[in-house]
Amino acid sequence: MPSSNRKSSKHALRQKLYALLGDLPPRGAPLRAKLIAEEPTEHYILERLVLEVPGRDGIPAVYCKPRAGKAPRPAVLYNHAHGGGSTIGKRELHQPRGGFQSPPYAEALAKKGIASLCIDQVNFGERHLGDELDLFKETLWRGQVLWGLMVYDNLRALDYLAAREDVDAGRIAALGLSMGSTMSWWTGALSEKIKVVVDLCCMTDYHELIRIQGLKGHGIYYFVPGLLKHFDEVAINELIVPRAHLSLNGNLDPLTPPAGLDRIDRELTKAYKAAGAPEKWKMFRRDANHFETAEMRAEVLAWLDRWL
Repeated sequence: MPSSNRKSSKHALRQKLYALLGDLPPRGAPLRAKLIAEEPTEHYILERLVLEVPGRDGIPAVYCKPRAGKAPRPAVLYNHAHGGGSTIGKRELHQPRGGFQSPPYAEALAKKGIASLCIDQVNFGERHLGDELDLFKETLWRGQVLWGLMVYDNLRALDYLAAREDVDAGRIAALGLSMGSTMSWWTGALSEKIKVVVDLCCMTDYHELIRIQGLKGHGIYYFVPGLLKHFDEVAINELIVPRAHLSLNGNLDPLTPPAGLDRIDRELTKAYKAAGAPEKWKMFRRDANHFETAEMRAEVLAWLDRWL
């Protein structure tokens, strides 16, 4: 297929995928960021922000501006995990949290001169509202999808990050673990502003998860009505091709069944080879559960060194 046709086809598929996310505000509405405070640390300056997005309540965010390197810098749109930590949210970027290696990613990235931004997702951190199941039901009544609202907010955070004068808009990565992993590959699939995708511990084959009766392992936020009528996880991730994509998973993780990982790796290896970019896809697997290992952290940082 000629490259122009492939681009047109991917654009249509992105529109189709986005349409499954319920009633959302316009994507192109201008947004502003209000600086609340600056907090200097050894390796970066932490900016506390509120993103003012038309049609949405203010979105609390943190931006970590490295002391190393010079602007404009590469940047990571960091996506926090769920893990039942509804009060943690964006603090995961710059504070220690169980399941992650040390130091937190804000410091690890800043040492390399890479900036990072993380928002509180809907019902996390400063945006915590209450029971997730209640919120999911309410959004359905309103013609919305909880995951859709979360993805929308992340895409608007990406717009803000790409517009910052101190960020190189051509070098932005998406990175996260667990819920943040899924958010990273969805964001990369829906926006070409993301040049590199790194996902940890949640590259899940939907059909294999159903087969092993593992749906209960995921929070209710994860489920998009009608998704499997049009897309599976491979079809979503093919929208990232040929951009650089590293997926890190544990063979003992119940949320990423090994047979599903086999299939995803096989299909995406084919897709990247067909696109003439086999070196830009890698699945890294070890006999680990649902957490970041030291080997994973080293792989992540090496991948960012190579492609960002």
